[in-house]
Amino acid sequence: MTKHIPTSRRDFLLSSVTATAAATIVPSHVLAADGKVGANDKINLGVIGIGPRCTYDLNAMLPFQDIKCVAIADVQAKRRDAGKQLVDQHYGNQDLKLYRDFRELLERKDIDAVLIATGDRWHAAASIIAAKAGKDVYSEKPCGITIAACQELAATMHKEKRVFQAGTQRRSVPNFQKAVEWAHSGKLGKLHTMHASVYIPTLDNSWLPGQPTPSRDVVDWNLWLGPAAWRPFNQQYCDGKWRGQWDFDSGARLLDWGAHTVDLCQWANKSDDTMPIEYEPTEKTLNCRYANGVKLVIDFLASPFGDRAPHYITRLGTCPVRFIGDEGWVETGDEGEIVANPESLQKQLPDASKRVKGLDVTAHARNWFDCIRSRGVTAANPDVMRRSHIACHAAAIAWILNRKLKFDPVKEEFVNDPEANLLRSRAAREWAV
Repeated sequence: MTKHIPTSRRDFLLSSVTATAAATIVPSHVLAADGKVGANDKINLGVIGIGPRCTYDLNAMLPFQDIKCVAIADVQAKRRDAGKQLVDQHYGNQDLKLYRDFRELLERKDIDAVLIATGDRWHAAASIIAAKAGKDVYSEKPCGITIAACQELAATMHKEKRVFQAGTQRRSVPNFQKAVEWAHSGKLGKLHTMHASVYIPTLDNSWLPGQPTPSRDVVDWNLWLGPAAWRPFNQQYCDGKWRGQWDFDSGARLLDWGAHTVDLCQWANKSDDTMPIEYEPTEKTLNCRYANGVKLVIDFLASPFGDRAPHYITRLGTCPVRFIGDEGWVETGDEGEIVANPESLQKQLPDASKRVKGLDVTAHARNWFDCIRSRGVTAANPDVMRRSHIACHAAAIAWILNRKLKFDPVKEEFVNDPEANLLRSRAAREWAV
């Protein structure tokens, strides 16, 4: 079980600025006069950051006949090589181009859109640079490491008129859609409580022992760190040990699942244009309240499959959510199963044999590509991302400070609380070389 950091959580306060960088690059040549990709053109896709999560997303995208992955950028040579093997094997050629520095990839005029799946510290900054380069963006979550980063990211996408999809794929997954539909339709009665599962929050800023820094062609350590504070190189960071580290992770790890589960609760409560106004931490939960009186309980789960809160059904898999009304409740998770109460509601569910098992991210990717062609609004657009991510960050800040906080969803700031408002942003290192 992850060990809690005691009362000194507030010692992690950092000064305010958000990560950003400027790029002036020619937009893609494929866009027609109205900004759409030509009907007969393939959408050329670039990838920034290729690891396990990106591979999961990319495997869902490669089969689309109207898409072609043409380039991958990653700071690690071993990941670049693995990405090339994956893509070239799919297409049966050796055409994929590799880059150490993603800015070189963005200079290519033939690339229309980018999939960004770096570590958390880079998501917002890379997305902003890509948008300014004229690329549409699919960013894995958490899309911004702070409230300020989420705000700047959303504002940039609107200013640059880019099509943005947050990697909160459950908005496009049938069992989650069905649960939200029931919350909206009145089948549960009046909605009064929602449960969103997350890992137990954690804060850690201990450093691993320093190792000799490899050449930039093997691991570009400066570029790996990007806007995060400098520290000595250790290969374990590059292999995933960055998770849970304050400098590299988002919201004390609360956004690992919360970016999905809180987002679904936002949707179920018809709150895509707002967020909770109160956040109160307890030992095992964060209790939040919306202006309409609906309660959001963020439950701390010790592991993906163990030590669940007692009201969760263990067989539902990772990221379970539960919506409760005065006439019944519905719960679902990543395994695709849906459980409802009373029995009369359970009987209205589709036959279990006809439900999709497991989490399929294909529809979410397809939604993004279709919107690139139409210039339409995606399922997890910048405004949806902004509000749900900020809700998660506000909850995390309440946990860090270990006290109840009030939040103004219009101003997107804490009410009469300078200390909490300092945590809406972080200082950014000058990384560009």
